Amino acid sequence: MPEHFFLAFGLGLAASCAEILGGWVIARQRSVSLRVQEYLLALGAGFILALVFTELIPESFKTLHDSAALYILSGYAALHFFEHAFVRHLHFGEETHGDVMISKVASFSALAGLLIHAFFDGLSISAGIQFSKPLGILIFLAVLLHKFPEGVTAATILIASRHGRKRAFSAALIIAAATMVGIVTVFIISGINQQLIGTIFAFSAGAAVYVGASDLIPEVNHSRNRIIPIIVFAGMILFYISSRWVDAIMK
Repeated sequence: MPEHFFLAFGLGLAASCAEILGGWVIARQRSVSLRVQEYLLALGAGFILALVFTELIPESFKTLHDSAALYILSGYAALHFFEHAFVRHLHFGEETHGDVMISKVASFSALAGLLIHAFFDGLSISAGIQFSKPLGILIFLAVLLHKFPEGVTAATILIASRHGRKRAFSAALIIAAATMVGIVTVFIISGINQQLIGTIFAFSAGAAVYVGASDLIPEVNHSRNRIIPIIVFAGMILFYISSRWVDAIMK
């Protein structure tokens, strides 16, 4: 367990740093190219969907058999419910619509959605590491690809709702911390009952389906850039290459 914990903690910390970097860039009054953000989201969408359908869902059924379907559906439904119950306006990337995010209440509701999203990111990485190191590393890579745009999102939402830049950066820090809370939560639960890891893994697979299909794909579909669909496909190829590389180094 200590080995798994330190690996999961380190990967979670790396993902959180990418989040913080996104917030820092915006807080330093720098703009991030919309094209760069779109490419990262498209690459992440293709990567995470390939991961979910070729690895996470099949492994969940191998472990839990028919009951896996219920936990996968529960993971999807939980993230869908929490994001849409609390969020009034949320998309990934820099908020450029000055007339959209005026209400500070609306900004906090959007941040609540990002907190939940980040928590599930950490949960997925941690459950994946405990279930299988190679899978955990692949989940980390999938999360990492959308962490920078997520940090940009958090900071720009605060700025667009007329909060200061210090608060904008603090928002990225808090959301990064939520990822680490997700990492630690899995180990607390596994310490109580190790058999729950399979259930958490299937639950996180459902959450990953939501992130890829309901969070990231709709964002990239809004783009008028005709290269974006190719980048999504490139993300799937990147997953295949990454999975072969992870398998090779873990042997």
